[in-house]
Amino acid sequence: MKEFLISRVRPDQTEERRHARIRIDDNGSITYADAAAEQLFGYDQHVLPGMLLKQLVATRQDNPLMPPHDEKLREGLPVIITLRHRDGIFFTGEIKMRVQVSDADQAAEAAIDLRREAPLDPRVLQVVEEAGKLGIWELDVRHNHLTWSEGVYRLFELRPGQDISPEHALYYFHDHQQRVRASFRRCLRSGRPFCMDLTLLTARQHKRWVRLSGKALNKGEQVTLLAGTIVDVSDEYRRAAEKQHWQGLLRSLMAATDDLVVAVNTDLCILAMNRAYADQFERTFQQRPKEGDQLTHLLQEYPNERRLYQRLWERAFERDTFCVEMPLAQQERELPVYEIHYHRLLNADGETVGAAHMARNISSRMRAGENLNYLSSHDPMTGLLNRRELLNRIQRAIDVGMNRGTPYSLLYLDLDHFAEFNTLSGPGAGDRYLRELANMLTAKLRQRDALARVAGDKFAILLDNCGETEARKVAENLRITIESFSFEWRGHPLQTTVSAGLIPIPSAEPGTSEDLLALAADLCQTARNAGRNRVHVHRDQTIAMAEHEARELLQHLQDCVQRGEGIVLEFQSMRPVSSVTWGDYVEILARLADATPGSPHWQPDAFLPVAERFDLAQQLDRQVIERTLAWLSKHPLLEPRLKLCSFNLSLASVLDHTLADFVGTLLESCRFPADTFCFEIRERDASQHPEAIQRCCDDLHDLGCKVALDGAGASVQGYALAARLPVDIIKLDQALIQNLADDPVQQVMVEALHKIAEVSGKITVAPFIESDEALREVRRLGIHFAQGFRLAPPRPLDELAPPVVDWPHRSAP
Repeated sequence: MKEFLISRVRPDQTEERRHARIRIDDNGSITYADAAAEQLFGYDQHVLPGMLLKQLVATRQDNPLMPPHDEKLREGLPVIITLRHRDGIFFTGEIKMRVQVSDADQAAEAAIDLRREAPLDPRVLQVVEEAGKLGIWELDVRHNHLTWSEGVYRLFELRPGQDISPEHALYYFHDHQQRVRASFRRCLRSGRPFCMDLTLLTARQHKRWVRLSGKALNKGEQVTLLAGTIVDVSDEYRRAAEKQHWQGLLRSLMAATDDLVVAVNTDLCILAMNRAYADQFERTFQQRPKEGDQLTHLLQEYPNERRLYQRLWERAFERDTFCVEMPLAQQERELPVYEIHYHRLLNADGETVGAAHMARNISSRMRAGENLNYLSSHDPMTGLLNRRELLNRIQRAIDVGMNRGTPYSLLYLDLDHFAEFNTLSGPGAGDRYLRELANMLTAKLRQRDALARVAGDKFAILLDNCGETEARKVAENLRITIESFSFEWRGHPLQTTVSAGLIPIPSAEPGTSEDLLALAADLCQTARNAGRNRVHVHRDQTIAMAEHEARELLQHLQDCVQRGEGIVLEFQSMRPVSSVTWGDYVEILARLADATPGSPHWQPDAFLPVAERFDLAQQLDRQVIERTLAWLSKHPLLEPRLKLCSFNLSLASVLDHTLADFVGTLLESCRFPADTFCFEIRERDASQHPEAIQRCCDDLHDLGCKVALDGAGASVQGYALAARLPVDIIKLDQALIQNLADDPVQQVMVEALHKIAEVSGKITVAPFIESDEALREVRRLGIHFAQGFRLAPPRPLDELAPPVVDWPHRSAP
C-alpha cells in the first residue's frame, strides 16, 4: 500500500497549497481518497475508491508508479506530472509519497478460515444463488417439512413463498417423479448422497435441465435432515447439444467428399478426420490413425515426412491459408500427388486452436498438363519462372493483399555492365553466368518466394508475406551477395553488381501487375542513374499531376541530385514569442530550380512526392545538409550568432542506419557546435516506424545534435509521441494553428501539447503564423517559438550571412 500527497501547481500561486491524500494498493487501485481529492479531480469522494491511479494522469509517462517517478518518490523527492480533471482538463500537479504509513514497510496481512456455525447473511445467500443459478432445499425428516430458498422458487418460476405441496413440486419433474422419490427414500434409508440430472418443466412451461443433489445429515446415528441443492445446468446441456449437432454435421460433410480431410490441434493431435484420409494414410504409412493420435508419433518411423509435416502444420498455425502440391510421402513407389489446402482454426477470441487441411488428388491433371504447364510458365535457359507466370502471381498477391492485408514485396534486379561479359569472355559466357546466378539466388530465397527472369539480364522476385522492413534487408543482402559472386569462365572471372527497385505492394497505388512491374523497372532505372549498385524503394505518395509531368520532373530531379546543381537553399527564421532570446533560429528549406530559365522554383509540395516515390529523397536530404554545412564553413562569423539550424528528414533518411555516420563525418570538419543542428522527423513517420525513429533519435543525440517532432498533434498518437519520444523540440501541426484564435477546441489541444512539452523539458514551435490574431493566441498559450509569413518569409540562404562592413582607413598624420 502507498499513500500520496497531491497538490496543484499554479505559476501565479501565492497562497499555501492544499494537498489531497490518496491511498492505493499494490495493483494501483485507489482504496481511499479524502475530501480534498474530490475538489482536485472533480470526482465524488465515494467514486474515487475502486478507480485506477492511471485514470487520473494525462499519459502513461505521468503515472507515478512508472520506474523513473517511482524511484524519485521512494527517495522522498516530489515529482511534477500532468493530471486529468473529470471534465477532461489537464493541469500540472506535484505528487510526493508520505513516509509514515502504517503498512508501508510490510505486506498486508490476510487470512482464510473455515466458516463455522455463524449464521449466513441472507444477502450473501441471495448473491450465491443468483450467480450460480441454484437453490437450496431442506427436508426435516421428523416433521416431514420441506423448505426452499428463494433460488428454488426462481428455478420453478414461482413467486417466492407461494403455497405449494411436495406432491405438487414433484409434478414439475414430469417424467422423473418416481426417480426423485426413489432417490430421497434411498438417501433416508442408507444415508448415501445422490446427484442426478433431469428435466424440469417450470410453472411457465419452460423446459430446463437441472442437477438435483442431496445428502443426509445425522444427529447421532439417526438421520434428522436431508439437504441439498438444485442447479440450473441448461446452458451446459445446450452447449453439449450444439457441439454434438455440429460434430454430426462435420462428420456428414467429411464423409460426403472423397478429398482427404483432417483437423489437428496445436499439439498435432488429430481432432477429426474422414474415412478417405484414414484409408490413404494407412495405405501410405501402414498404420491406421484414430482421433486423438499425435501425427509425430504416427510418423516416428518416417523421419523425413515427420519433419516436413511438422513444418507445414506450424506454418498453418501462423497463416490463414496456403496451398501446396505434393504426395503424402517421399517413397520409392509412385504415390498420388495431392493439392493440399491448409486453413488455420480460430476460437471465438481469435486465438489459434489448430488447423485443417483438405487434399485433392491431382495426379491425372498433373500428368496431362505437366509438360505444357512447365514450358508455358518457365524460362527455358535458367529454369526460373518467366514474365507471364510472374505477372499472374503478382496479380494474385495484389488481390490477397487488398482482401486480407498480407504484405508482399516486389524486387526488380538489373545487372550492371552485363553486356560486357560476351565481349570479354567469348560467346556463351553471359548465358552460363545467368544460369549460375539463378541457382545461387534460388538457394538464397525461401521456397514460397517467386523468382523470375523477365528479360535478358533482368530478374524479378515476389517476396511472399514480407513487409517493407524485411524486404529492405532481403534486397540489401542480395545486392551484397551478387556483388561478391564471382564465376570463372574459360580463365576469365565474371563478376558484376546489380541495381534494384523495391516495391512494398500494400503501399503501392492500386493497379495491375503490369503497372507494378513497370514501376519497379522505373525504380531500378533511377538506381542505375544514381550510380548503380544500390536499391531504390518505392514510397506511396498521391501525386496530383499527369504521369508524363511526373516523368519530366523525375528526370530533372535526378539531374539536380547527381550534379548537385539546381537545388536552391532558403531559410526561414523562428522567432521567440514568450521570452526574449538572442541569436538566429532558422529552418533550411530546399527549392528546385526549373529547367526553363526565368520560371519560378518548384516548391517542396511539388517535387518531394516524386522524390519519395522514386527513392531520391534520401540523396536530396544529404545534398541539402552537405551544402548547408559547406556554406556555413565559409561564414565563420555566424558561429556565435547561429543558435539553431534545422533540417527536414524524409522517411528514407530516418530508416537509413548510416545517416548518423554521414552527419558525424560532416561535423568533424565543421567549426559549429553539434547542438546547433536539429533534424525534424514527421509525426506520421514516427507513428508508423517507432523502433526506427527511436534508434535514429539515439544516434543523432550521440553526435550531440537535436531532434524535433514535426507535425505534432496531427493524430491522437501525437500526444503520446510528444511525451515518449526522445526529442528536443515539439513542432505543432499546421491544422492546429489554422483558426486557432477562433476555435477553443484547438486552443485546448495546443495547450495540452505545450504542457506535455514543458513537463518533459522540450521546446514548442508554432509554425504557419500568418496573422496577428494567431500570434497573440500563441503568445497567450506560452508557446516558445513561432514561425510563419507573419514573422519572416523564406529568404535565400546567402541573406543569412553577416553584412560586410568596410571600415575607413585613417591616414597617418
